[in-house]
Amino acid sequence: MPIVTSFNPNGRQEIKQAISYPDYALLKAKLQYIMQLDMHAGAEGKYLIRSTYFDNFANKVLNEKKEGYINRDKYRVRIYGKSSAIINLERKSKRNNLTFKTKCAISQAEYEKMRLGDISWMEVDERGLIRDLYQEMSYSQLRPTTVVDYEREAYIYPFGNVRVTFDSKVQSSLRNTDMFNPSLPMVDVLEQNLVILEVKYDDYLPDIIKYLLQSVDTRAEAYSKYQLSRMYG
Repeated sequence: MPIVTSFNPNGRQEIKQAISYPDYALLKAKLQYIMQLDMHAGAEGKYLIRSTYFDNFANKVLNEKKEGYINRDKYRVRIYGKSSAIINLERKSKRNNLTFKTKCAISQAEYEKMRLGDISWMEVDERGLIRDLYQEMSYSQLRPTTVVDYEREAYIYPFGNVRVTFDSKVQSSLRNTDMFNPSLPMVDVLEQNLVILEVKYDDYLPDIIKYLLQSVDTRAEAYSKYQLSRMYG
C-alpha cells in the first residue's frame, strides 16, 4: 500500500473551496465508506489546529494570495489542541500551481523570540528553514501577525496519496500573536453555514474521489484561512 503523507518533494495538487454544511454532511457520509479517518482525529473525529501566520506591514503575503501569484511562500508556526507538545515551523510554497511544504520542529522559547523580534540567532541556526525565515524577517520584515484556530476533520486514501479535509469554526486573534495563551481572545471569521473543503493529491485524483466531489456544490473561489483571518485588520 502507498504511504500517505502531506509532504511530497515533487509537489502536490490542491483544491480548496467552501461548501455548505448540508453538502459537507452528504460528502462525509459517502467518503466514510472508501476513505480512512485520519489517525490524529479525536473522539469526535476532529482535532484543533492553531497556526500563527507571518506577514509584514505592507501585507506582502496577504496581497500575493489575493492577487494569485503562482510563485509565493507562506510561513506559519503550528500547534495542535492548544498544546506546546508539538510545535512546527512550516513553509507552504506555491510553484506553478503545485504546493510544496517544508517543516521543522521549534521550541516555545524560540517562537517567543521570533515574536519579540529577537532573530539574530536564526542566521546561523543548523535548520535550513530557520535560516530561510531569518532572511525573510530581515529583508521583508516578516513578523508573526495573527493566530488562526479551526477544527479539522481529515480522511485519507492511499492511491494518489489523497487527503480530504473539512475545516470549520475558523477563528482569528486579529493582531494578537500570543498563541500559547489558552484563553487567547478569538473571533469567528467563517460563516456558520460554510465548511472549507480541501483536497490534496499527488499525480492523479482517483475517479472514485472525483465522482464523489461532483455530488456537492462548490463555490468558484478558493478560501484561504489566513485571508479570512485578516478580514478585520
